[in-house]
Amino acid sequence: MTDQVEEIEIQLLLEALYLRYHYDFRHYAATSIKRRLRLAREQMGFASISALQERLLHDETMLPRMLGYLTVQVSEMFRDPSYFKAIRETVIPHLRTYPSLKLWIAGCADGEELYSFVILFREEGLEERTIFYATDINQDALTRARAGIYGLERIQLFTENHRKSGGKSSLSDYYSAGYGRAVFDKSLRERVLFADHSLVTDAVFAEMNLISCRNVLIYFNRALQDRAIGLFKDSLSRKGFLGLGAKENLRFCAHADAFSEFNREERLYQRRDG
Repeated sequence: MTDQVEEIEIQLLLEALYLRYHYDFRHYAATSIKRRLRLAREQMGFASISALQERLLHDETMLPRMLGYLTVQVSEMFRDPSYFKAIRETVIPHLRTYPSLKLWIAGCADGEELYSFVILFREEGLEERTIFYATDINQDALTRARAGIYGLERIQLFTENHRKSGGKSSLSDYYSAGYGRAVFDKSLRERVLFADHSLVTDAVFAEMNLISCRNVLIYFNRALQDRAIGLFKDSLSRKGFLGLGAKENLRFCAHADAFSEFNREERLYQRRDG
């Protein structure tokens, strides 16, 4: 199979996915999409991407599996602890001045970052005045996030990250362990709204004080990155905060002028007043 034929197949599959199921990956970074579709084809045993597309069109049960390949579900609690430490020490003092808060974790995957924020806000005394929005396009990921169950082999890393982030309690206060699993306390979800939301096709749904969207934009092309940042800009209150991943920034973004750099090293930005 020539590269040209494969490129055509990929374009047709992404178009079919959009027309059949309304999931739009047409403007994701081409190299990443190609790698993931090749992996899906190989692991699911299809001779070609066209064969994979045919099955996807006629078998709805294929959609969750396909989304599992096309979306990134790799994270950890308090990932990049210095990011959470910066929020704790420099963003939280600003948020304390508000009587109520809204925080959006965009692309929440399996929920590790969500629980990190809820724990951080609980330790800082802000949980009770905050609504947490956790969104993703992958329904299976949202189901896992709602469950809050992780392998015990991951807890040592989570615990160390929490400590490095400036944690004021023991992470073990928030979960119960058994049968090789750590089940995080349901009280951590009392102020969380889980929702299916796409940065590609969906609109603003609330005014936020803080948006954290980390390691998602690196999979978008430039036009889609601009759309997502525009959505965040329109979602943030004046002086609201935006956190990105370590390899992401607003340097060449069409909406860069709407933000000021709050913490360059940790990729924290603040919406300009007005």
